[in-house]
Order: sequence, then structure tokens, then C-alpha cells
Amino acid sequence: MTATAADTAAPGTTAGTPVTGARPDGVPPLSVAVIGTGAIGQDLVSKICGSAVLECALVAGRDPESAGLLRAARLGCPTTAGGIDAILAAPRPFDVVFDATSARAHAEHWRLLRPLGTLLIDLTPSRTGRMVVPTVTGVQSPPEGNVSLISCGGQASVPLAHALAERFDVTYIEVVSTVASSIAGRATRLNLDEYVATTSQALTAFTGVRDTKAILNISPAVPPATFRTTVHAVAPGAGTGEVRAVVDEAAEQVRGFAPGYRVLGCDVHDGVVAVSLEITADSSVLPPYAGNLDIIDAAAVLVAEQHAVRLASAARQEVDR
Repeated sequence: MTATAADTAAPGTTAGTPVTGARPDGVPPLSVAVIGTGAIGQDLVSKICGSAVLECALVAGRDPESAGLLRAARLGCPTTAGGIDAILAAPRPFDVVFDATSARAHAEHWRLLRPLGTLLIDLTPSRTGRMVVPTVTGVQSPPEGNVSLISCGGQASVPLAHALAERFDVTYIEVVSTVASSIAGRATRLNLDEYVATTSQALTAFTGVRDTKAILNISPAVPPATFRTTVHAVAPGAGTGEVRAVVDEAAEQVRGFAPGYRVLGCDVHDGVVAVSLEITADSSVLPPYAGNLDIIDAAAVLVAEQHAVRLASAARQEVDR
């Protein structure tokens, strides 16, 4: 069946690969800012500092003594406790702003930043911008300049759900994700309703399946539970071998930017598919069990890096005219 929504997906595109090491010739660094200094913001800053084409020009929070601001300062990044006001007061607009705050705050941030022409990359489940899942949509930034990365569960599940719906006649999809309580911060807990609605919407948009459900479990287990996601799909006629081949191919593509993405199990019985995933964090900041934050941060940085490459290419073409 058709598995992408025309207004959110770009069939046939590829995700690209992270830009590390030496900066490519002719690609000037983009000036980027991060707003939000929780665990997801801290990992973002670390990943940005490791990018060859992104320059962390400001990290904005609200508490001058927060662990996120102190860590960013140790990495040599300019910091402020002025929040969005400091972003707006910068001498020139940033090329990219990563929003790692909350769904409610993001709507206001978009209203304020939209006139500046800044690419806003949304790591909250606000459903405001164009939904991007790198291996499904590619990472082309939309003309309106607001990229939605859906949710951690969306980034984990949509690649597999999309691949299954492309190959089989899927009539129902259910996604269950489990995150450790110790890594589920205040914003995550405030955004639970938005998480469920946004992830479900993305599943429908990228598969064409109207009947979808998303569930998020916050586990208090000790030691902390590693981030896991199970994709259930009703796909009459699907066979185990065929499903496993589709799943393995989709997972290999995701590992191009999120190396901790691993298929734990794949079971098919009477047309009901269950695929279990575990995602470990590839991060200098996050504990290994926080794969939920790692995958969405990795996708966000990839979007920004490919934006830098496209801008440089467009500039070269303009010079050659």
C-alpha cells in the first residue's frame, strides 16, 4: 500500500550521513543555538561540538546554575540564562535553532523566530512543523523553516512501520515504547499527551494506516531500563522471512546515523507482526540506556548538517551563474 503522506514525506530520498572530521571544502559552518538545557539539550550540544559544519554559538536556558549551562560553558560554548529572549536579541539571526524545551513553549518560539528566517528544529512533540524521519523523508528542510522530529518513539518506530506498510497490506499499527524514569525529565512528563497524539499522527502519515496507537511507559526499574520500542502490526499474509528481511534493511539504514539501533526480535503469527527494538545511546553525555534521547538528537543534528551542505551548494551554484 502507499506508505507516505504527500504533505510530510519525500519518497525515494536518503538520510545522508553525519558530517564529522574535517569540514568539507566550500561548506562554511552554520551558526546554531540550542534552547533547553536538560539531558536532551546537553547531548545536543555535545553532538554539535563534534560536527564539522555546525558552530555552537549560544546555549540558552533559564537557570544560570543549571547543569546544562555549566556543561556547555566547559565545552567553550557561549551561554545565557535569558531563554528565548536572548536568542531574539542576538546581533544577527542564528542559521539554526534547536528547540529542546516543551511542546507548549515551542509554539511561541516558532511565532517569534519565524520572521527571522531561522531554521527551527523541534525536538518537542508539538506537531507544529514538517515531520522528518531521516530514512523515510530524507532531511530536506521545508520552505516554512520548521522541522518536527515528532518524538523519540516516532524516530524509533516510523522507519519500521513505514517499511512494513510499503511491503504488506497493514491494517493496524501499535507502538509501545519504554524509557527509564531517570532520563524522563519534566518536559517529557508534561508532554505525555502530546507525545501519544503526535506519534500516532506520524504513524498514520507515514504508513497510510488510519488505525494506529502509540503508548509510552516510563519505567522506574533499577538498574534503569534501556530504551525499547515494539512495533505491532496486523498484516494478513505476511511471512516471517519476508518481514525479517524488510525490518533488517530498514534498521541498517537507521544505523547510518544512530548506531545503537538494534532489532532484538521479529515474530509473525497468523498475520500479526511484532518487532522489538533496543536503542543504546552513542553519546559522551548520556548513559547507554538513554537511546530515546540519542536517536532524536542524532536526527536533529543530521538535519542541520545537511542544511549546511545544501546552503553551500546553492551558494556555489549562484556564483557559477
